[in-house]
Amino acid sequence: MVCVQNLKKSFGTLKVLRGISFEVYSGETVVILGASGSGKSVLLQILVGLLSADEGKIWVHGYEVTRFRHEKEWYPIRLKTGFLFQAGGLYDSMTVYENIAFALRFHLKLPETEIKKKVKEVLSAVQLEGIEDKYPAQLSGGMQRRVALARAIALNPPLILYDEPTTGLDPIRSAVISELIRHLQKTYGITSIVVTHDLNCAFKVADRLMFLHEGKILVTGDVDTFRQDKNPYLKQFLEGKIEGPIKE
Repeated sequence: MVCVQNLKKSFGTLKVLRGISFEVYSGETVVILGASGSGKSVLLQILVGLLSADEGKIWVHGYEVTRFRHEKEWYPIRLKTGFLFQAGGLYDSMTVYENIAFALRFHLKLPETEIKKKVKEVLSAVQLEGIEDKYPAQLSGGMQRRVALARAIALNPPLILYDEPTTGLDPIRSAVISELIRHLQKTYGITSIVVTHDLNCAFKVADRLMFLHEGKILVTGDVDTFRQDKNPYLKQFLEGKIEGPIKE
């Protein structure tokens, strides 16, 4: 589904990604853990063409996207990839219904009866029935995130990228989002890449985890492997200690 080889990215003299390589297989949820500034969100943006790589090769949905030179080449990738932005990314001037229907009209040219059916279906999938006429400002932060998730799955993408899906949410609403990520994987067979520093979310949804520090993947494995690993950087991150090799 996704293959990354020797990916490098810098901004001026700041090296953000330092030659990382990994694969994400169909139907699995891979969580990328790391402190703020470790390169997690930059990686996601490169995967969907919002940023370009300096070096390396990337395949998404079978396409070698690092060879793309024109914006239109990204169309089939973005059509098959849902992206949940860190802040939700809803259009404030549109109702919930219009936020979700927008992509359906633009990409699929569906009749309005089919759009209504699909909007209702995806809102039900995220447990938000009956809010089609509300505006984002009328919803809690957790509900906005769930509407954004409903929008992300509306086109039935086989891959969803989550950028800090629980940021700014209280523990209960964070748990709801985590449960939904897992539910969507099991129900629809969606492949997911989740970028987060929320350990509760990470351990709840992950099939595999990667720990990214200063642009390098230091540890890869399942939840049990991560809990037991002795890498000093990972250990400090998981325990939240001030003392250790990670400095501000």
